[in-house]
Amino acid sequence: MKTKVSRWLSMIIVSSAIFLAVIDIFVVNVALPAIKRGLHGTNGELQLVVAIYLLGYSCLLITGGRLGDYYGRKKIFVAGMLLFTISSFLCGLAQSPWQLNVAHFFQGITAAMMTPQGVSYIQVLFPEEKERMKAIGIYGIIAGSASVIGQFLGGLLPDTHFAVEGWRLIFFINVPVGIIALVFALLFLKETPRNTSLKFDYGGVVLLTPALFCLVFPVIQGRELGWPAWSIAMLLAAIILFFLFSRDQQKKLAQGKEPLINARLFHYKDFRIGLYASIFYFLVQESYFLITGVFFQDGLGIPSYTTGTYFVFQGIGYVIASILSVKLIQSYGKKVLVAGVLIMILSFMLHIFLLVSKEASSFTFSFVLLLYGVGCGSVLPSLLAFSLKGIPHQFAGAASGTYYTAQQSAIAMGAGIVGGVFFYFTGDSPLLADYLMAYKAAAILSIFMLFIVIGFLLIMPDYQVKATKKIPEEEFFV
Repeated sequence: MKTKVSRWLSMIIVSSAIFLAVIDIFVVNVALPAIKRGLHGTNGELQLVVAIYLLGYSCLLITGGRLGDYYGRKKIFVAGMLLFTISSFLCGLAQSPWQLNVAHFFQGITAAMMTPQGVSYIQVLFPEEKERMKAIGIYGIIAGSASVIGQFLGGLLPDTHFAVEGWRLIFFINVPVGIIALVFALLFLKETPRNTSLKFDYGGVVLLTPALFCLVFPVIQGRELGWPAWSIAMLLAAIILFFLFSRDQQKKLAQGKEPLINARLFHYKDFRIGLYASIFYFLVQESYFLITGVFFQDGLGIPSYTTGTYFVFQGIGYVIASILSVKLIQSYGKKVLVAGVLIMILSFMLHIFLLVSKEASSFTFSFVLLLYGVGCGSVLPSLLAFSLKGIPHQFAGAASGTYYTAQQSAIAMGAGIVGGVFFYFTGDSPLLADYLMAYKAAAILSIFMLFIVIGFLLIMPDYQVKATKKIPEEEFFV
């Protein structure tokens, strides 16, 4: 006789994937200056530490979702968690920027195996739209909590005196968490039905992966090296590869084959517009931590631990707003998202006029970062819910993989574009005035992109609760 496991317990178990993936992003962002000093890296290598993980993540996310559909989501979740834990350990052992970036790239690939299973599980566990919106909101709160913990540890651990350099601990801490998640998944997580009718689109993977790499890598490294011919050639190659990929996917769909990205997903207006809004949103959100962390520590001379403490206020604002937005969204719909983006814009303006002034106090830093967190928390959990709420269950894996591929690619591009603007103005031997100018320029660019997000939100279909027949939980598992 099988033991019945609560759907909510299953959701918490699979949410450990997004918890670890988000921690890794935020803990690295805050600890970047310490990593740069420890490995004697350059600004370009600093940006690449952020982007290379996200590049590996984005390249294999759709494939990760398909693997779960084909082999069973539990099997792929467990395999991804195991390999992610091993990759984290190797990151902590790195002796050069090159070694760290290689290990971090594979860490991103393994994260791409386990993370899509979480969203796919939620789509299957909660067939009712109202319950699913609540579950995805909680999923976003878990991600927000990980950002708080990651920001705090990213500031605390580099200043820790231990048997190894403090920055290495930001990778080693993933190991015990990953082991615990593996044990719980093996004991309590139930397998979902396999869809063996799906065939892997290896040709699509072969085209999409180098296309993303050729787009992101030269944007980050080209600026620092003066845009050599190879960087321009890679960008041109990216355009050609994306064109070939698009033609390849359309051809396979016309032939009745299953493409890597199913174009039918874009027939759903909420998914299509939500995806576009997410791209511009994530160009901004994560690059904010890159430029702000470097500005605080290298520009203003704020210690790593204090920087991490300031970022905790951003995380607190995020968690509080996430909890409230899950409730408010059902009454006010997309107005909550628009208000959140406006709060982020206001926060950036305060960053420009307050944080760059010599009179800025600890209270000012804390308040401005708290405000930014409130804006993020009002947008992020529900943006995902809006994008996926109309997707049928049979498209769950493909939709979550496509969404997260676009999201992580945008984050990687944000590190290159917004981070590139920031480091362009700092130069090689920056003074405080250079850091101030760099931060203002990057913030203005971010504000511009957030106004584009608002434009997409205004034309996005609004939230409506539709009652559906409740299906017994046991029908979803084998």
